[in-house]
Amino acid sequence: MQHRQGAGQEDDRSKSCTHDFLRRFESIPVFVLTVNSGSTSVKLAAFQGAGADVQALRREQHNGRGLDSHALLGAFLRELDASQLVAVAHRVVHGGTRFAKPTLIDASVVTAIRELSELAPLHNPVALEWIAAAQAVCGREVPQVAAFDTSFYTSLPRVAAEYALPSTRGSELGVRRYGFHGLAHQAMWQRWCALHPKHPEGGRVVTLQLGGGSSATAIERGHPLDTSMGFSPLEGLVMGTRCGDLDPAAVTYLASKQGISPERIVEWLNRECGLKGVSGVSAEMRQLLAEPRAPASQFAIDLYCYRATKYLGAYLAVLRGCDGIVFGGGVGEHAPEVRARILAPLAWAGIELEPQANDNALGIEARISRSGSMAEVWVIPNDEDGLLAQAALACGVPQAPAA
Repeated sequence: MQHRQGAGQEDDRSKSCTHDFLRRFESIPVFVLTVNSGSTSVKLAAFQGAGADVQALRREQHNGRGLDSHALLGAFLRELDASQLVAVAHRVVHGGTRFAKPTLIDASVVTAIRELSELAPLHNPVALEWIAAAQAVCGREVPQVAAFDTSFYTSLPRVAAEYALPSTRGSELGVRRYGFHGLAHQAMWQRWCALHPKHPEGGRVVTLQLGGGSSATAIERGHPLDTSMGFSPLEGLVMGTRCGDLDPAAVTYLASKQGISPERIVEWLNRECGLKGVSGVSAEMRQLLAEPRAPASQFAIDLYCYRATKYLGAYLAVLRGCDGIVFGGGVGEHAPEVRARILAPLAWAGIELEPQANDNALGIEARISRSGSMAEVWVIPNDEDGLLAQAALACGVPQAPAA
């Protein structure tokens, strides 16, 4: 299955907002609604601003499966002046190779997202639910924009993007490494660049998005050279409920032993493995860290940290050195012990944390490495939602002065 579209078609769609629509809102303080939906959570936000300078008016997060999208959107908008809403921007996990940039949503885009759901079964169907809800709650006349996590990786080098498969059963069928969490890694890289203007386009940096879903990316001057997630968000690091790297032969073996379909095994690998499966207790790192005497919980943390160290070491080789290492995500921003355990085995490479700075960096932006460290290590809370708002503005919706 392939999902491709000519660049000209996307350019036309990205410019499809009419002049009448623009004129309608040019005199009032409009805002953009962002919908950042995950497999078990959603973040809603409203932004005003222009270009890359956007500021949040309101943010809220809801956790849990089966969230009532219509009710939550309605309640969120009731706290604002809905007449000033000019666009809704959605985070969509999988865009295949078709979508290299933010795109205005129409029926063909919805169809493509639905077709790609088999590659991101925890995420794309949820995004479609929120897109439908936003159309119902906000009105079909309000443009909706999709920003894809895979877009950041559409230019991955071929050696990083393709598997060692014959092209007729690999890349020609769309079996390749797509990469995910692109908005998060892009946001961390952009902030790193702002903090380090001496490095042209950020130099060489490894970004680690660690949370319920986890991934690492090697970036050289703004170009991703490799990333840990692959054909689906299942590959790579150990995650909250996902196993990460696994020999594919294990899927058919487990299917045979359990007497269930391979598809059911893949669902299980997505929902019941990782920290949750190994610990037998929880997918939440905070809860596992609070159980130092539980051997299974501590082994789950060991696996989590080991896999991250392994990828980080590999990316030092891919980049031929490193100017910076950035931690983001719920675990990356709030778990100093995990950061320390990931980096401790890399002391041989001259990467050294400042223990007190690391301990103090809890959900805040901070440098946590010693002054003599080979690479600067930072905690940078990423702002995916701000990037979503920028994506809507890039598609031609009206802009308003920052609040």
